Amino acid sequence: MNNQYPVNEIFQSIQGEGYFTGVPAIFVRLQGCPVGCAWCDTQHTWELAAEKQVAPDRLLGRASSSANWCRMSAEQIVAAIADLGYSARHVVLTGGEPCQYDLLALTRQLLLAGLAVQIETSGTFPIQADAACWVTLSPKIGMRGGFNILDEALFRAQEIKHPVAMEKHIHELDHLLARCPNAAEKVIALQPISQQPRATQLAIRVCIERNWRLSVQLHKYLHVD
Repeated sequence: MNNQYPVNEIFQSIQGEGYFTGVPAIFVRLQGCPVGCAWCDTQHTWELAAEKQVAPDRLLGRASSSANWCRMSAEQIVAAIADLGYSARHVVLTGGEPCQYDLLALTRQLLLAGLAVQIETSGTFPIQADAACWVTLSPKIGMRGGFNILDEALFRAQEIKHPVAMEKHIHELDHLLARCPNAAEKVIALQPISQQPRATQLAIRVCIERNWRLSVQLHKYLHVD
């Protein structure tokens, strides 16, 4: 239980994406991501720079776009959530890329505290977490980091939330699903990249054709964190 995690921020809002859209949630954002998505809206979380390490009280209880981070144990994170007095019972572990870290200790501590846990991942690292967690895989294909989507991550995820801007992204998703023997059991959601109108229309059309879900990043339309 001595795992230490680089925390970028802990704050409460609503989940704006995917299956749990609209659900009150506590976001635990971890610092560090080597994937390199061109459209990433949290690029400040990519680098784990030593000079950006700060004390936890500089970060907790607020949303920000800072590259600052602090080192916290699983127990400290759970204690911080309790001290902040949040009412949400759903925790989202996000990043960055949270699955580059061993999340077993953290997810177990959160679950023991009576919280539901959702992990948001690109699928490029093994998912080391308690089996009771909901895993949302948002595949990042052909990014500059050069990472591949792992079969074990595809199989583990309950939800695949795929960013789309053009038809080729639908074809890429089809190829991924063909690799996944339990694909029919998963929630499939299409998320238009950067809220582009053409991407949104494409996603709507394909969701209707295939009976998939649309994920529109509700928090951006509502202008909340």
